[in-house]
Parts: sequence; C-alpha cells; structure tokens
Amino acid sequence: MQGNAQRVEHQLTDKGYVPVYTTRVIAQPWETYTADDHRTWATLFRRQREILPGRAAKEFIDNQERFGMSADAIPKFSDLNRVLSVATGWELIAVEGLLPELTFFEHLANRRFPVTWWIRKPEQLDYLSEPDLFHDLFGHVPLLLNPVFADYMQAYGCGGVKAAAIGPEALVNLTRLYWYTVEFGLINTPEGLRIYGAGIVSSKGESIYCLDSAAPNRLGFDLERVMCTRYRIDTYQKTYFVIDSYAQLMDATRPDFTPIYARLAAQPSHPAGNVLDSDQVYQRGSGEGWLNDGDV
Repeated sequence: MQGNAQRVEHQLTDKGYVPVYTTRVIAQPWETYTADDHRTWATLFRRQREILPGRAAKEFIDNQERFGMSADAIPKFSDLNRVLSVATGWELIAVEGLLPELTFFEHLANRRFPVTWWIRKPEQLDYLSEPDLFHDLFGHVPLLLNPVFADYMQAYGCGGVKAAAIGPEALVNLTRLYWYTVEFGLINTPEGLRIYGAGIVSSKGESIYCLDSAAPNRLGFDLERVMCTRYRIDTYQKTYFVIDSYAQLMDATRPDFTPIYARLAAQPSHPAGNVLDSDQVYQRGSGEGWLNDGDV
C-alpha cells in the first residue's frame, strides 16, 4: 500500500487554485520521504519553535514534547499513535490530500484525525494553498492530547455529519466555527493571550501578526457570533476570537445546533472585520492593510 501513495494537490487554473479532493486512507509512506522532505520539516519546525514560546499556549508546546516531536526527522504516525491512543483514544490516519467535508466529519466523529502524508516543497516554506503534513501534524495534533479539546473535536465531527444532512447553509455556519477556533483561535491565559489555532501556530508570519499587530480585531468568543462571521482564506485574519478555556468550546458545542441554524438563517452574515456593539473587545483593530473584498 505504501508504494501506491499519491500526492494529491490543488490544481492551478486561470481562476487560481481549485481544490482537488481525495478520500483514500493509506499507510504513511515514511520510507519514501526524501532528504529534502526531512530538511523542510526541520526548517519549519525550528523556525516555529523559536518564535512560539510566549506566543503559543504552553500546553501546545508541552504536548509536542510529550509526542517526542523534533527537528530531527518527520515523525512516524505509528510512534505518535502509541502516545495519542493512550492519552485520548484518538488515532492519526494518513491521507493523500484534502478530504470532502462529510468524509472529514466522519473521521473526527470516530476520533480519527486525518494528516496529509506529504510535505510542502522547499520553495513553499512561507505559503501553501492547502494543508500539508507540517500544517496538520505540527499545528493540529499536539492539542489532541488534551482530553477536553479532543472531545471538542469529536463533537465537532458529529455536528458536521448532522449539518451535512441539514443543508449547505448549516455547513457554512459550522465551517466558520472550525475556522475561528481550531484553525485561528486565541485563548486568554493568566500570562495573556496565546495561540492555539493550527493555522496560526504553523505560520511564522501569522504567529507574530495575530498577537503583535494593531490591525486585527481580537474579540471574545460567542458561538452564534462566530458562526455568522465571514473569514479570509487569502490573507491574515481581520478578526481573531478569544476563548477563556477549552471547556468553553466543549460547552458551546454540547447543545443541539438545529435551532441555532434556523436562527442564523434569518440573519445576515457579518463581514470579517466588523466589530458589533455586543462584542467583548480585547482590541479593536486599526484595519491597516485590510483588503475590502474576498471574505468567504
């Protein structure tokens, strides 16, 4: 099976990158990683670990060390799974690229986290249009050792399966929740605001921007507010939502979302950079450098 692994990437067209989906689960073809692949992992790993202390949630860094992740080589999923399965009952599975939404939700609902097996090319260190091994493994996996966050991820997967049956508008609402928490979330700690979102901790530029820049808003987490807020996929975020604890995420995810979807269907969505009168404001952003269109 390992010899048949494919690298499934977005296609570049005259309209930009078009997502290409795959559903196959494979064995991680670890023996096929090249010296360049391991060097790319090492470069990215060292770069992020240099800037994340004092920025990322301490538990994120501690959990990477619990896994034994290092710059020495791309980790083997089998080694990580021995630690993860004991801690929270999760399992990493290797996939070839971007999964369809329902497939992704079903994996999460069954405590399986899909990790793209291939890593970006050396010339793509600073930007890639899709998740790769570094984003998935370095960014997402450490917090799966946290029992509460691990339960949140499973609950999100179960909610995704349900939302897929309700309809596309419900999926849009739920995707925004994932975006503003799992990918681009901040957490308030006694030491100050810290990063836990995988899209931030795997990006050098956004790790600095999200906490240091005066441009973005930093707002308190509110479930329905997040679910009706558009976001950016092509630039740093205009707004970051701040949770008080991972338990807050779990508590927010526990209720049935069906009536929430019905309420949100009757409301307009909010532009990514808006600040509402009802918001808890940690920082009202200056908006410097924001693009005027492109929210999704």
